Order: sequence, then C-alpha cells, then structure tokens
Amino acid sequence: MDWASIFIHDTTWTFAAEITIRVIFMFIMIMIFLRLTGKRGIRQLSIFELAIILSLGSIAGDPMFTEDLPLIQALLIMSIVIILYRLTTWLMMKYQPFEDLIEGKSLYIVEDGVLVLDKIKRGKMSHDEFFAEMRQQGIEHLGQVRAGLLETDGKFSILLFKPDEIRYGLPLFPKQYQQTTQVEPDTCYACMYCGHVDYISKPDQQCSRCKCCRWAKALNSQMLS
Repeated sequence: MDWASIFIHDTTWTFAAEITIRVIFMFIMIMIFLRLTGKRGIRQLSIFELAIILSLGSIAGDPMFTEDLPLIQALLIMSIVIILYRLTTWLMMKYQPFEDLIEGKSLYIVEDGVLVLDKIKRGKMSHDEFFAEMRQQGIEHLGQVRAGLLETDGKFSILLFKPDEIRYGLPLFPKQYQQTTQVEPDTCYACMYCGHVDYISKPDQQCSRCKCCRWAKALNSQMLS
C-alpha cells in the first residue's frame, strides 16, 4: 500500500496554495450568500431554503479542489442561485398559491383532543414522532390539546385547552400509553391510534372513528405549571 499516493499523490505546493485560495474565496462567497438570505434563512430552514443550502454546498465544494474548474464559473452559478432565491422569495410574498406550492401548507395534526389521521399521513410522520414533540412541551395527554399544528418548517405549534375545559385524552407517555387488557366500569378509554375517547365494554372493541381495536386508559389530568 502506497501511503504517499493515498495522502499526497501528485499534489504540488503550487496546487496546495491554489486550493487554499479557492477555499478562502468560496468560504467568503458562502458567507455573503447566507448574509443575503437573511436571518430567517439561517435560523429555520424550510424545504425550499434547505434545497438552496444543499445546492450551495455542491456549488462551493467542487471549485475548492478541482484544478481545471475556474472560480469565475462558480461565481456565476452562485450569482444565478442568489437571483433565483430572491425572485422565488418575492413571488412567495406576493402570491399565496405560489408559496403554498413551494413551502407547502401547515397541517392540523390534533383538533379538539383527537388526532387528524389523514393530515398525519400527509405530514409523513409517525405517532411516536408526534408524541415526542408533544411530550417535550410538557403535554401529558391529548385531552389537554385544543389544536396541534405541524408548520411548514417542521416545527409544532400547540394550542391548549383552558384548565376548566380539559377533557379525557390519549396518554402520551410510554408508561401510561399501554394497551388495556381488562375494562373497568365507568372508565374512559382512548383509542391508541386516533385518540377517540369512549366507554368500552371489552378491551378489543372496535373504535367507531378509525376501526382500531387497541385502547389505553384515558387521562384528564391538568397541565403541570
């Protein structure tokens, strides 16, 4: 095994100096690009902005070490991307349908304490992912949630019921989120798939909302202050 060939090969001091100049130049260009995208583009990346950043990485990477690729080509490509970014952002601010096309729409995942199943499927996320997000915001069960919104940037917005409006709901913590094997009389149970709350007569009773047959004991505890 030729270690010199692996690490050095035909690299000369001249080409090493050229790489240094290329890296410095492309790094400055990246910083300028991020400055032009604004603070929002750095803080929270939407799908569109993430695509721009990935494109930027590809544009900046090759000229750093490709000897026969002139920097002016990378500068031209990056300038075009900046113009396209600015144009697309302007169109998104001007026309709501265009913004919906590029960014997508916010999806209601929870409404009135139950899961909106078709929206969860559209959001391409699992119950566990959503439950984890809710737990991180101190929510113990769905009965505390008036509305849960999956934003276009992938973050969650939660609206809670007032303390006197909290109802029975599906537990979100693993210890309580357990399938029941015995039904207790006069006890509310929540469907483990959609969150629908009902009184059931047997542990494998079919949910009237989603046809699931798995139930967990519902909770109606208050939010911890």
